[in-house]
Amino acid sequence: MSTIPRPPAGWRERADRALARGRMWDRLIPGILLDSPISRVGYWYGCTVGWVWGSLWSTGRVEKRHGLWVFRGLPSWAFPRGGVCVGGCFLTGDDRPTDTVLGHEAVHRRQWQRYGFLMPVLYALAGRDPLRNRFEIEAGLAEGNYVPRGS
Repeated sequence: MSTIPRPPAGWRERADRALARGRMWDRLIPGILLDSPISRVGYWYGCTVGWVWGSLWSTGRVEKRHGLWVFRGLPSWAFPRGGVCVGGCFLTGDDRPTDTVLGHEAVHRRQWQRYGFLMPVLYALAGRDPLRNRFEIEAGLAEGNYVPRGS
């Protein structure tokens, strides 16, 4: 099991700024696109993509935990980092995810419900650095194993 690296100095302040920027951008998104029938269609589309991808590549057990369909046993090239939430599906490798990690992923599921089709675009715009990505920050950096607990 790998150790979680120490985050750089000042990461909390940068994370707070990323959250504030995200809230500002949310105010610019028309309300009809957030937590609406339109966003639900995007969420269900994400669920469909997750189910198809997970069904194609999962060699492990598929189970429902924390409101997520967890697909295990995917090859490492089929998902980023330790796993990915697509709609209501969590796609990951061989290890059984902990309840803490699934709590983090359940927040991403809720984000998919809120943003729908916008979720992958907004996530990409937030950047790959989890310490500056508002979606990872909102889901909990320690719970997602991006920073050590108590950092």
